[in-house]
Amino acid sequence: MAQKPSIPKGTRDFTPEQVAKRNYIFNTIQSQFELYGFQPIETPSFENSDTLMGKYGEEGDRLIFKILNSGDYLNKVDDTLYASKDSNATTPKISEKALRYDLTVPFARYVVQHQNEIEFPFKRYQMQPVWRADRPQKGRFREFYQCDADVVGSTSLWQEVEFVQLYDAVFSALKLEGVTIKINNRKILSGIAEVIGASDKLIDFTVALDKLDKIGEEKVKEEMLGKGISMEGIEKLQPLFTLSGSFSSQVEQLKSILSTSEEGKKGIEELEFIDKAITQLGLQTATLQLDVTLARGLNYYTGAIFEVSAPETVQMGSIGGGGRYDDLTGIFGMKDVSGVGISFGLDRIYLVLEELNLFPETVSKNVDLLFINFGETEALFSLKAIKQLRLNHINAELYPDTAKMKKQMNHANKRNIPFVVLVGDEEMETDSYTLKNMISGEQDKVSLEVLISKFK
Repeated sequence: MAQKPSIPKGTRDFTPEQVAKRNYIFNTIQSQFELYGFQPIETPSFENSDTLMGKYGEEGDRLIFKILNSGDYLNKVDDTLYASKDSNATTPKISEKALRYDLTVPFARYVVQHQNEIEFPFKRYQMQPVWRADRPQKGRFREFYQCDADVVGSTSLWQEVEFVQLYDAVFSALKLEGVTIKINNRKILSGIAEVIGASDKLIDFTVALDKLDKIGEEKVKEEMLGKGISMEGIEKLQPLFTLSGSFSSQVEQLKSILSTSEEGKKGIEELEFIDKAITQLGLQTATLQLDVTLARGLNYYTGAIFEVSAPETVQMGSIGGGGRYDDLTGIFGMKDVSGVGISFGLDRIYLVLEELNLFPETVSKNVDLLFINFGETEALFSLKAIKQLRLNHINAELYPDTAKMKKQMNHANKRNIPFVVLVGDEEMETDSYTLKNMISGEQDKVSLEVLISKFK
């Protein structure tokens, strides 16, 4: 008995309708990327393991898919190591490549390798799949697309301002109104860690703080205690857990909390610059909001941190995120190249648009006209017309078989093709075409010129 086919958990097949809807999102994002001056690049789906490992923190490293070496991959593992069953020690011996976890680290590698060909500041966009060995759940997949835009070679905060505008432009173009662009600054997090005496535990502190909206205040405090942060230090954090109000009022409260930290005060200055610019420039449909608990547990952010939330009516995780990384290329030997970038979560955006019924009806449109096949002579006559229709960018096709009329009509209905064209002896003699509306049932005999003008 043949084995029932299946696909790995966390991956999906896409129907023609789904692909059309995904392409609508891709095209909308791409058009805005190009409007803002970003250039496209692509990188391989897998990288050398040492390019990726150690760049995403301990949690991120565990989620990287490793690729087994080809051939006899165990021949480099000696008997002692094999008998130890130590996977951490064995993995580098049997796997030298891994699927990319995101697009940012491969981009840093790209910049270093191609630095002599790049004109800085370099604005790039990239839309490709990434892979994470995560536990699949709603809106979280093991294979998914990221749509990234980054600028490297500039420390200017105007870049952050433009990225806020870019987020707003994309979601406005998708008619997804009411998204919230959350912003924080890693310097503020560093300042808070300094104030509570936990500078040496910055990553532990930020990873725990980032979970506040998921596990709540008490669990976050427990996790911090477990990581060795003192109760006295945690008590100093209390104002953070209740911070609220407008962007400017939260900034004022932060100033008192961070009055003894120069790093923290610098972070506040950067946030104030961005907020002042956006207030004067205005946003179309999005809202910019300060969220001091926003940490995004990635090691490489050094300045602004972004995360985008869907409208409150939709239960969904973040649909975008990013931030400033002052020395990401330094991990590959190219020092002092500052960058900032954002990412759009295509799959989650799709789910949000679907839930809110925001896809235009025309997105899933495939074929305008189906020519009914009555025989070889009629088919050839039809294909001559189809050729002209296609030259005029009208989607048309011929039913390939001389099946019964009912079967061909049912095919048009099942594929939601709105019109069929019938060509018989009479039509060929008069050089005309019978056009049938599949919804109303109305029929008209028209010339090829009229047929083209009707659908062009």
